Amino acid sequence: MPDPAIGRSCDAWPALQLRSSSRIVEKHAFLVTDLGGLLPVHLTYTPLPGSGAPARQPREAMSPQALTGWARTACQLPELRRGTRSVNVWDFAEQDLPEDDGRALWSCARATTWRGPGDVLLQFKAPAARDTASAPVIARARSTAACGRFGQHIVASTTWRADSGRRYLLAAGSREVTGIDVTGDVDVSERGRTLAEPAPRDAHARVRARLSTGRPWPRPGPQPPRDSPGSGRGGPGGGSAAPSDRP
Repeated sequence: MPDPAIGRSCDAWPALQLRSSSRIVEKHAFLVTDLGGLLPVHLTYTPLPGSGAPARQPREAMSPQALTGWARTACQLPELRRGTRSVNVWDFAEQDLPEDDGRALWSCARATTWRGPGDVLLQFKAPAARDTASAPVIARARSTAACGRFGQHIVASTTWRADSGRRYLLAAGSREVTGIDVTGDVDVSERGRTLAEPAPRDAHARVRARLSTGRPWPRPGPQPPRDSPGSGRGGPGGGSAAPSDRP
């Protein structure tokens, strides 16, 4: 199959659906793709957390919800070619957008490598003209435990422009987040797992979360920069995340 990364744009990514022999296990199907390694890469999906439910584990990316989520992430796979064994897309939060502009998903794609550590990409998936449109990457982290079994806390932010032209700072956290604090050009604190606040153009802000245990996240101390360009449905913005891998 041709590699979409060779072209100038990406509208689709080739993947292969396999089914196990009924002699091994009944009705087990899974998805793999080629990222240039000796072995195929296993693609999995973790859905949004349920209310009051235990943390969900990665599952096969076979449901309509999983395939839709992967459709908006797949074109970012060329960034995750470093000896990758598997890639999991975790939808860690959803958010109602200001001005009734729809609902967005916050996702973390984690590539687990054969060496052990992994790389992550944070995406903000605002409503798009096509359900399969590739979503922008708002932050990256290399050689990290974030978005995996040993890095389940995360808070992320991005700027977003509504259809009206007004700009907002948006932020969201994973299931253990109970509040979000923002300082800088935007100064606000909110209870809950999401935040939306009007923001000036090119706003700079530091976003931290409060966990159910009462401790801040990420923990106090220097944090490596993880900003990268991103955009919402309405236009360009910037993004950041704190997928700290410290236990």
